Amino acid sequence: MNFVWVDVLGPPVYRVLKPARNGWGRMRRTLLATALLAIFTMAGFGAPGATAKKLGVKLQVKGSEYGKVLMNGGGKALYLFTKDRKGRSDCYGECAEAWPPFLTRGRPVAGRGVKAGRLGTFERDDGTRQVTYAGHPVYFYVHDSPGEILCQDVFEFSGRWLLLRGSGRAVR
Repeated sequence: MNFVWVDVLGPPVYRVLKPARNGWGRMRRTLLATALLAIFTMAGFGAPGATAKKLGVKLQVKGSEYGKVLMNGGGKALYLFTKDRKGRSDCYGECAEAWPPFLTRGRPVAGRGVKAGRLGTFERDDGTRQVTYAGHPVYFYVHDSPGEILCQDVFEFSGRWLLLRGSGRAVR
């Protein structure tokens, strides 16, 4: 009887192998398959999160009563806040309750009409990641529904809330 010690991504496993009638062919195939599986696993094949950045929320440009505007993947309008400065938000507390930031856990995805090069993110004070478009942090309005726009060009929380076009410019 022969013993084989296999230690692939876990505790060692001991197996008793008996030679086949035609020699060690079956054992060699088994060991080769195990070695290949270990190599592919360690190289990241079969583990998509290990090799590619996690994809996040989707943005798209859709028609509305204000023309073509930026929306999330579910059709809710996205706004910019004129009090914000590029890459940083001035909307926290009560402001963020009324105008929730558009957050992501991965890299935002450009849908129809969205230029991927204009997408970005930044870390908010609470550690979450907010999506930006053309440098503008983007937000929802809490009472909007998909396809419904209630607060274009509204002055609230010491700034104006405006929809965004696919070009990254505000709708005025």
